[in-house]
Amino acid sequence: MSSSGEFCPRCGKPVAPREEPRVGDPRGRRAHLCDACYFEDFDLVDAPDELTVRICPRCGAVYRGNRWVDVGAEDYTDVAIEEVTAALSVHVDADEFSWLVDPEQVDQNTVLMHCHFSGVVRGTSVEADRDVRVRFSRETCTRCSRIAGDYYASIVQVRAEGRTPTDAERERAVEIAEEYVENRDAKGDRNAFISEVKEHRDGVDVKISTTQMGRAVAQRIRRRFGGTITDSRTLVTEDADGNEVYRVTYAVRLPPYPAGTVIEPEGDDPVLVRSAHGNLKGDYLTTGERYEADSEAGIAPEARRLGSVDDARETTLVAVEDERAVQVLDPDTFETKTIAQPSYLDPDAETVHVLKSRAGLHVLPEDAVEG
Repeated sequence: MSSSGEFCPRCGKPVAPREEPRVGDPRGRRAHLCDACYFEDFDLVDAPDELTVRICPRCGAVYRGNRWVDVGAEDYTDVAIEEVTAALSVHVDADEFSWLVDPEQVDQNTVLMHCHFSGVVRGTSVEADRDVRVRFSRETCTRCSRIAGDYYASIVQVRAEGRTPTDAERERAVEIAEEYVENRDAKGDRNAFISEVKEHRDGVDVKISTTQMGRAVAQRIRRRFGGTITDSRTLVTEDADGNEVYRVTYAVRLPPYPAGTVIEPEGDDPVLVRSAHGNLKGDYLTTGERYEADSEAGIAPEARRLGSVDDARETTLVAVEDERAVQVLDPDTFETKTIAQPSYLDPDAETVHVLKSRAGLHVLPEDAVEG
């Protein structure tokens, strides 16, 4: 038999020569052993005989390392396969490695994993069978424990200046909070949840799990409706390191005249409010020109409320008298009335939407009524 000039350091037999390295050739000190000695104490995989997995019975999260992780598994068998896979160590010299598993549900908290492994080492197919017992320890995760205990770190209070928020404003504010928190949860933030939504006579309170999310929700509500935000902190406890822990209340105060409201500023013509961000902005119902409150008045100019686009009523456009006046039917008496023609009115329209109030009869913009 030809020899490479090398001998097995364990048994002394000559090692057959190799012109080129073969797939699966070992590396390191064991590379010089003959095949018989090499496979004598070879283990294809290193797998534990038993694993204990901490799993939350409420949400199915698994404790890994030093934190709870959402694994998205459909049942405990899927979790067991993932945990065994993570615990396996495959021999560095193995190529074309694969494994099959036959899970056996021993009891409610135990799955026995019958594993069959195969690979190629030194050009030789190698197989191994191992049984790994996976035990599940049911523990409520931090998130579920906090939810069950009605934990919250911030409150978003939705109120309105000089009035109570409308049903639509309340509902939309809660939707904004729910959408934001659900989005954070979907991105893997396990601290994202709403503990409680509580209706009050003067508004609605949303209790949220973190101060950061409470602040973000408050800002989104203000961007949607306008208004102001103030915050206040209350000391509730100290953490394990002695640091003070505060609960923060974010008070969102909606503007007195939300978009869609029709007001009559002091000494001025009726205005349809379009925006309550920064200074109050809108359209004059008599001319269609732009209105903006001065910086001192901000979002709350001295004005009386005449109604809103929800009070709009459809009526017939009888005639256009000139560039400043049109004739419409009074929606109550059906008398022909001459009223101001704003620039946004379509003179070819057959019907228009009007608001009848203490200030008289005024045509509303169609886009505001439809919106």
